[in-house]
Amino acid sequence: MAIDYYERIPNNVGLADNRALQRALEHWQPRFLDWWREMGPTAFGGADVYLRTATALDEKGWATYGYVKMPEYRWGIFLADPVPDRRIGFGDTTGEPVWQHVPGEHRSTLRRLIVTQGDTEPASVEQQRRLGLTCPSLYDLRNLLQVNVEEGRHLWAMVYLLHAYFGRDGREEAEELLERHSGDRDKPRILTTFNEPIEDWLSFFMFTFFTDRDGRFQLKGLAESAFDPLSRSCRFMLTEEAFHMFVGLSGITRVVKRSLEVMKMLQSDDPARVREAGAIDLPTVQRYINFWFSSSLDLFGAEVSSNAATYFATGVKGRPDEARFGDHSAFGRLRLELPDGKGGVIPEEVPMRSAMNEVTRSLYVKDCDIGVQRWNRLIGEAGWDFRLRLPSPRFRRSVGAWAGVPTDPDGNQIDPETWHSRQFDWLPSEPDRTFVVGLMQRVTRPGKMASWIAPPEGGVADLPVSYEYVRLK
Repeated sequence: MAIDYYERIPNNVGLADNRALQRALEHWQPRFLDWWREMGPTAFGGADVYLRTATALDEKGWATYGYVKMPEYRWGIFLADPVPDRRIGFGDTTGEPVWQHVPGEHRSTLRRLIVTQGDTEPASVEQQRRLGLTCPSLYDLRNLLQVNVEEGRHLWAMVYLLHAYFGRDGREEAEELLERHSGDRDKPRILTTFNEPIEDWLSFFMFTFFTDRDGRFQLKGLAESAFDPLSRSCRFMLTEEAFHMFVGLSGITRVVKRSLEVMKMLQSDDPARVREAGAIDLPTVQRYINFWFSSSLDLFGAEVSSNAATYFATGVKGRPDEARFGDHSAFGRLRLELPDGKGGVIPEEVPMRSAMNEVTRSLYVKDCDIGVQRWNRLIGEAGWDFRLRLPSPRFRRSVGAWAGVPTDPDGNQIDPETWHSRQFDWLPSEPDRTFVVGLMQRVTRPGKMASWIAPPEGGVADLPVSYEYVRLK
């Protein structure tokens, strides 16, 4: 399905055939652009940025590349191609036709899910809005801005659904998506992770590796939804989410590579000496991993959830890649280890449907660990004993059974006094953050890199790393 770029709002949903919906979205569009100018990337309104733009939905050539000025980027509404005779693939209504409209009994649930997903998209743009001022290279600046415009388009995807299928309530929710702001004291974003400040590029890479990976798992669950327009929206969004995770994986890999280069030069892994040489020491990388991984784990919700059970039973939200599971009814049970309130752990068998958040979280942890083992191979090949690792899923949780239960990174319960005295052995301290921010010096000569990060293995779309990906004015 081709995308019509001659429309004021590019789309492949036949917007011109629904004049009332088109007018409503055209009324929302200037408010979005005002939000982008106020809360989007700082200082790049006049720059020409080498961006990709969706032009078709086929897998071989769904996007084209070219220079675009940021305010002129053509955000729009794109759905993946419909699957002929698509049927519900899980829950109590397995095999029934999917829904092209919102069933009344699921209206509030679907609206809440769409609003929550939609709220994360502009939130991440707001968190990252000042990072371009300290970009380590034009290559990285271009990738940041590509992530930002795609998050903006993902917001459009959710706003379309709210306008098209939820009437006045949906229009009001769409307005509020632009009224909340990341970190705002009075109107913060819905989920805590999206109110965390991102003031340095190490945090950005951690966010795109861990938090965008959570986004991928959430989108995959929603892509299974019996509400077909939501499914098709999320399937298209997933084609772009993979790039965001690539930015995180490759970014952290380059940080580790540069650290190893400096350690080899110094013939030392002493963190103080590595820092003095202008690189980020590996223990600091580990503390950032601990922070962003634990924060992202909370986004999956509680280990035992009646809402998750209802979503699955009714066909509203499935497991990521539901077809890979043998039992689409999920009537089994799952064994969990939960705190007993006395400093110990008690095993509990819970209905599989109620444990859907934990099922997805476990898949997420395994996926994250693939990246960690890649970094560890680099460290091992360089001849060092240090190893990065994911902390226990019990560590620093604020949602679910382990919320507020102090543990060390191995998941061992500790007393509050020990947590208070040792937390900055495990998490970035204020001096850590000050050091990392202090490294963030802007580099804008094509092909040049900041001293704390290694060059990428290749450029964008077969172009060299030295290409002028952003033409600054």
